[in-house]
Amino acid sequence: MKRLLFLIWLLVALPSMAQQISGTASGHPYVDLGLPSGTLWATTNIGAKNPWECGDYFAWGETTSKSEYDWSTYKYVNVASNKLTKYCNTSDKGNNGYTDSRTTLERIDDAAAANWGSDWCMSTLDQIKELKDKCTWTWTTNYDIEGYEVTGPNGNSLFLPASGYRGGSELGGVGDSGYFWSCLLTESNPNDAVSLWFDSFDVDWDGISRCIGFTVRPVRCRN
Repeated sequence: MKRLLFLIWLLVALPSMAQQISGTASGHPYVDLGLPSGTLWATTNIGAKNPWECGDYFAWGETTSKSEYDWSTYKYVNVASNKLTKYCNTSDKGNNGYTDSRTTLERIDDAAAANWGSDWCMSTLDQIKELKDKCTWTWTTNYDIEGYEVTGPNGNSLFLPASGYRGGSELGGVGDSGYFWSCLLTESNPNDAVSLWFDSFDVDWDGISRCIGFTVRPVRCRN
C-alpha cells in the first residue's frame, strides 16, 4: 500500500511533460530530436532552471537582460539620430549612413555563447524552419505554464513556454505567445531580426524589431 501511494504521489508531483535529456554541454542539458541536420536543442531558455520557466529576455544582439526594452536603451543605436551603429546593411538606417556586411551575430553578441559558453549559440533560420517543419507541435500545459511540446522524428521532445515579450518596461503575452530570437538580421530591414514566434493557433517565423526583449533557446554549436 505504501508503494502504491508513493507511485500515485510521484505521478501527481511530476510535470505534465517529463524533461527529456540526451546529454549536457558546459553544464546545460540538451535533447536530440532526431532532426535531419543533427541539431541539438537546449532543454531550457537562458536564465531558466527548468523547461517551463521563461528565463531572461534579451534585445537582439545584447547579452544581458535589463529593465527597459526600446530604442533609447538599445546597445547598437545612436540615440541622438535613432540610427544603427552595428548590423546594418542599408545606409538610410545607419548612423551617418553607416553600413556593414554583418547579418549574423558575432559570437561576442550572441546571448547563448556569452551566457553559456562556446558550446552554445543562437539558432539560425534554417534550424528554426527545421524545428517548425520536421517536428509535431502540441499546445499543452507544463507546471501551469502554457506552451508547445515539440516532438521530433525520433519521438524525443522539448517544451517551449509561451514566454511572451518585454516592450518598454512591461512584460506581455506570457501564456499566450512565445518569441525566441535567432542569430540573424532581417536583411530587408536591419531594424528587425528573425524570431521564431507562436501562439496556440500558429507557429512561424518573422522579422521583429530588434530592440524588443525576447527569450533565447540555445542550440549546441558544432566546433
